Order: sequence, then C-alpha cells, then structure tokens
Amino acid sequence: MIQITKICCIGAGYVGGPTMAMIAKKCPHIKVTVVDLNEQRIAAWNDPDVENIPVYEPGLSDVVAEARGRNLFFSTDVESAIDDAQMIFISVNTPTKTYGAGKGQAADLKWIELCARQIARVAKDNKIIVEKSTLPVRTASAIKDILIHTGNGSQFQILSNPEFLAEGTAVEDLDAPDRVLIGGDSTVEGQAAIQALVDVYANWIPRERILTTNVWSSELSKLTANAFLAQRVSSINSLTELCEKTEADINEVAKAIGTDSRIGPKFLKASVGFGGSCFQKDILNLVYIARSYGLQEVADYWEQVIIMNDHQKKRFANQMIKELYNTVNGKKISFLGWAFKKDTNDTRESAAIYVADHLLHEQANIAVYDPKVSADQIYFDLDYLATRSSEENKKGVKIISDPYEACKGAHAIAVLTEWDEFKTYDWKKIYDSMLKPAKIFDGRNLLNADELRSIGFLVQTIGTKA
Repeated sequence: MIQITKICCIGAGYVGGPTMAMIAKKCPHIKVTVVDLNEQRIAAWNDPDVENIPVYEPGLSDVVAEARGRNLFFSTDVESAIDDAQMIFISVNTPTKTYGAGKGQAADLKWIELCARQIARVAKDNKIIVEKSTLPVRTASAIKDILIHTGNGSQFQILSNPEFLAEGTAVEDLDAPDRVLIGGDSTVEGQAAIQALVDVYANWIPRERILTTNVWSSELSKLTANAFLAQRVSSINSLTELCEKTEADINEVAKAIGTDSRIGPKFLKASVGFGGSCFQKDILNLVYIARSYGLQEVADYWEQVIIMNDHQKKRFANQMIKELYNTVNGKKISFLGWAFKKDTNDTRESAAIYVADHLLHEQANIAVYDPKVSADQIYFDLDYLATRSSEENKKGVKIISDPYEACKGAHAIAVLTEWDEFKTYDWKKIYDSMLKPAKIFDGRNLLNADELRSIGFLVQTIGTKA
C-alpha cells in the first residue's frame, strides 16, 4: 500500500492551480507543491492579497487562502519539487500544433515530453506520474518510454486522471464532481498506483464516484466527453439560421426538445459559438487521431462540429454588418464581454476574438468592457491571430473599464459573454447615450429582448427574426 504525503504538480494554470488547491484543502496531511517556470504566474499565486491570484473562479480565492502556507505551496523550483514528491501531476499546456505533421489538428506535446525528460533526469526514487493535461490516446506510453530509457533506474507508474472542470464552476466541480476518472496499468504495480490516487480523492469524494479504467480508455474518455458537449452546442446553433428564416424561435425549440428526458436541457442554449481551451482543441485532436488510423468518415463527422462553430462566429459578425446598413467603417461597436464564458477570466478561443477580428477587417472601431479580463490580455489575443499589427489592433480596439462609458456614442452593442451583471444594467440610460437607431446584437440570448425593444432598441438575437 502506497501512502501519499507529498504531491507535486508541474503547471500552475487553469487546471493545475485550482485542482491542487482543492486537494490541499481536503487533504491537510498531504504537502502539495505547484511549480511553474513562469515567475510572474507563481508570484501572482503567492500574492498576499489572495484576490490577485491569476485564475479567477468563484470561491477559488477562499480555497487558496485556507491552504496556502499550510500545506499548499507555489514555487519556481521545479527540480526540488520533483525530487521531493511521491506523486507528480503533469498539468502543462497541450495546444494544437501550428507546425509540421498534424498542423492545425494534432496536440503539441513538446511540453509533455520536456516534463517527462526532466522528471527522468531528476528523480532518484520511484514516482507515480499522473497525466492531468488533456492528451491524445497512448500518450502515457510515450511518457513511459522516455522515463524508462532516460531515467536513473527509478521505477515509474503512469496514470491518466483527466479533468472534467467547467470554467466558472471549477470549485464546485472539484468539491463535488460527477465522477473522477483514473486510468492505469493492470499490473500489480499499476493497480497499487491507481489505489494510491483513489485514496487521495477518497478523502472527500464518495468511492462510487471514482471510476478506474485502463489508461487508454481514460485518455479517450476525456476527448469524447468534450466532443459530445461541443456537438450539442453546434447542433443547436446549426438550427438558429433556420429559425431566423422561418417563424420558429430557437429558445422555444430548445425548451421543447430539452424537456425530453433522453436529451435533457444542458448545452442547448443558442449562442455565437463555443470557446475555451478544450472543446476545439480536443475535437481537432480526435479528428487527427481518426485520420491517422484511416477512419475518414469518423474524422469528417467530428470535424463538422468545428466547421459549424466557425460558421456561427462568422455569421454573427456578418449579421451585424448587414443590420448596420452593410458597413461598419468608422462606426463604434461596443463589446460587452471578452471572456469565453461568464465567471472566468479565460479568453482562449473566445468567440469575441474572432468577431472583433472580422469587424476590424471592415474598419470598425471597437470598445470592449469585460469585468475580469485585462486590457493586456485582450490585445494579446488579437495580436496572437497575427492578422494585423499590434499598433493597428490598439488603434481599432479600446478597452474601457466602465460599461456605460464603453457604450456611450456607440452605433451598436454586441453581448459576447453571458456575465450576470449585464442583466442588471440601466438599459434606458445606455440607450439614451447611444447613436440612433441603437442596436443590440445579443450573441448569448442573455437579455430580455421585449424589454429592450420597449425602450427603443433594435434587437437581434441568435435564432430569432430581427
């Protein structure tokens, strides 16, 4: 029996930081060290004002405050933490490749390999390695090969423990998850490693919610879960265009089908499209894996989910241009929201980025307000697309810290994140400050369209007629 008392997590991002904070809170007998080479990020996790931690999630600052300094530590000393730990979580970025074989679809595993090589070089005793990053099927085998052939004779067991967190509710998801999935080898050593991780989670999670499988099933389950959720978003969005051409209302359609117990209501809200770090990346990875095995029909099926999502973002931007008399040149358009969803400061693959990029190509002037996303992050997102210079982006996009000021003098407003605070605004005051006719493009079906129309707004929502 392996009793875990020291855990290290390589990667202090959106998964590693919150997950380790919760483990530390629930397991005060376990020393948890989160390491990252990004000194600025680690400094933010260690900020005396816990509200300044780099990941915004409701309730996370309280979890960190309870455990930090007691048994939760953040450090840039990666090698010491690896050497000290019995169990090492790998939670580094695995973005879609932008080069070479698999460009645009396959996961870029360079950071995973670097972690494996560093662990092999530093480890002086046996370790349990836990894949926490979302990885392609059979990555564990590659990690094991590196550890065995470049190590110092230490024995390693590789586990797959994918995260199923929804940003914005990550603390709730960690505190009371639907399930925890752990995959490992069927050998005696592999089963002992699985049990060691089961025992960690069993400190607060009922045993019946902790599922154990082989490594390959665990890795594929993560990709499949995200693919199914994204598929629902694209499926409902695919019908919005038809609703706009007919007398149907997508909200009524979604409610009608969501009451079917076989379907259920979740992920059936029409929108400008899904974003975030997982859905697109994981589906593209699934497409790449299917093509690599010659499964063209399988690959084509899942690729259509991405095609529909891209179409929805472009369609939304084009609809704005059409409703603004086929030109946005020189017009001020206010964006309410930049994060890919509410209750997070994560902007990765946010629909707002692509809508803004499309409108900037049409010479629009954009004013952005988001309650949690910094100006630096917004400009970074636009610069990362590399469709124009940084100077051009800063000229075309202004970040404003007050929502009323952001909307003042605007020709139109685009609601691109479903922040709850948007529903509480004095919309009559906003309407009076805008150029007439004042238009709202509700990309999240968040606001009460009838109330806005009664004020005088021209309202365009996803899946309904203008």
